[in-house]
Amino acid sequence: MDIALNKKNAIAFYKMAYEGNPTKAVELYVGKEYIQHNPIVGNGPQPFIDYFDRMQREYPIKSIDFVRSVAEGDLVALHTHQIWPDNDQYVTMDFFRFDNNGKIVEHWDSIQQISKTSNNNNTMY
Repeated sequence: MDIALNKKNAIAFYKMAYEGNPTKAVELYVGKEYIQHNPIVGNGPQPFIDYFDRMQREYPIKSIDFVRSVAEGDLVALHTHQIWPDNDQYVTMDFFRFDNNGKIVEHWDSIQQISKTSNNNNTMY
């Protein structure tokens, strides 16, 4: 298992889907199955594609910064900073499991809106 390649591919997959081409992202990076743990997205590649197509239609102007990536075994974790319309900002942590062919087969995530105020000067990312 090529951990460095899995990290690179997880970032490319997420970026491609987020920026509006989830169909190509699935074709290039997803394996024979795609198990989804986010409760607002269904299992399998098509619900993933439908979700990101809808996000692109509804929110065409948005950005994502990949703050860090960590990999161990067949897992890759991505920590991102996302900015949506009206400066609505989120920090996310996504976990991807890869199969033996280097394809993504499972996803978990946690998303938190960034507060407008903080009791410290540290970022959430």
